[in-house]
Amino acid sequence: MDSRPFRPRLTIGGVPVHAMLVPFPIVCFTGAMLTDIAYVNSPQVQWANFSQWLLAFGLGFAGLAAICGLVDWFGNRTAARPGSGWLHMVGNVVVLALALINNFVHSRDGWTGVVPTGITLSVLTVAIMVVTGFIGHRMAYVHQRAQVRA
Repeated sequence: MDSRPFRPRLTIGGVPVHAMLVPFPIVCFTGAMLTDIAYVNSPQVQWANFSQWLLAFGLGFAGLAAICGLVDWFGNRTAARPGSGWLHMVGNVVVLALALINNFVHSRDGWTGVVPTGITLSVLTVAIMVVTGFIGHRMAYVHQRAQVRA
């Protein structure tokens, strides 16, 4: 196994495009969870509409971030691919699948689109996203610093 550090291939001004896009789905999926919670505690159906739009935009940006991440991943054939990279990728595929299913669930009318399935899927999506985000952060910052020092 080659010990050279993982270097992103798609960058703008030295900043990985994948890292620039990732905050958008994080905010959208977290926002969808929060608007689901607001809808459960409020009679305003507009909260459910906000959730559906946040999920849709989050999926769009997550798809773009995934494409950029895959380009970086496959562009580093000789670089070491830590096992945590696979866990990060598979976890994010699960997040995308849950968010897609959640968006379909939210397309139902009103209360049945959020309670109980929609809010459950929103919480699961965010929980898994926190774990995969932590893994991604460790890969990008901790492992890279350790490899550069060596």
